[in-house]
Amino acid sequence: MWFASALITILAWGTADLFYKKGNNAADPHSAMKTTIMVGLVMGLHAVLYYGVYEGINYDWKNLIVYLPVSAMYILSMAIGYFGLRYIEVSISSPISNSSGAVTALLGFMIMGNSLNGLQFLAISMILIGILLLSIFEKEADDAELAAEGVQVDPKYRFGAIAILFPILYMIIDGMGTFLDSYYLEYKKILPEDQANMSYELTFLLVALLLWGYLALIKKEKFAVFEERDKGLAAIFETLGQFFYIGAISSKEAVITAPLISAYAIVSVLLGRIFLKERLKAKHYLVIAAIMIGIAILGFYDG
Repeated sequence: MWFASALITILAWGTADLFYKKGNNAADPHSAMKTTIMVGLVMGLHAVLYYGVYEGINYDWKNLIVYLPVSAMYILSMAIGYFGLRYIEVSISSPISNSSGAVTALLGFMIMGNSLNGLQFLAISMILIGILLLSIFEKEADDAELAAEGVQVDPKYRFGAIAILFPILYMIIDGMGTFLDSYYLEYKKILPEDQANMSYELTFLLVALLLWGYLALIKKEKFAVFEERDKGLAAIFETLGQFFYIGAISSKEAVITAPLISAYAIVSVLLGRIFLKERLKAKHYLVIAAIMIGIAILGFYDG
């Protein structure tokens, strides 16, 4: 059962990345905000219908505040990721974003005194060096494109090469969220897992409603939920992956499940190449492969 749950998680999150990219309309300045709204609505609906109605869990609303630091990190990182996808290929963004385990491991080592062995330090180094190399490659590609077009642009107005900062920010903030999550649920056992997940999804719902109100009342812009097909599919696959992830990672086979799920970015890369026609050079794929190996190593020890 754990393997089926892990496989569904991998396919769901990899597919979600594809639809996040497809739904990111470069002509719409509020596209990322609308994606955030859609994900919040679907997650909130899941919290109410599944946990509240089907499972009949009695939710303690004070946990919304208790868990807020963790929820805020997760939601902020996702919102930044949605915005950044306007400027960078999902084939590059997803492996970097999925490297947040390196941040979590380092925070655990520095703050909580968790031990890291040589292989874990090697994995973290592979990830960080890989991200640096991808940043350099993006800068080279941007310079080459501008030179080919004969464009002279003031460096302070250039955006292409620094687009990689968005998945890096996602990685850092999400890693901080995962560290806090571990502190809340495992180290201090502040609240049970179902209360934590409901708090996260309900907070996301509140954020979605606030942003929707901002669009409608301040920006006077209509947001037709049922017309946002790609954003809606991204939100559904994101929530589906979250649901099966909890079941998979809590199994007795977590030592295998963690690195297996951490490789979902490979699905994102493949789908980006097939459906979005993203074409990377061999050096990109070699570096991405090294990053994925590092992620798998950290996932193995996390399990």
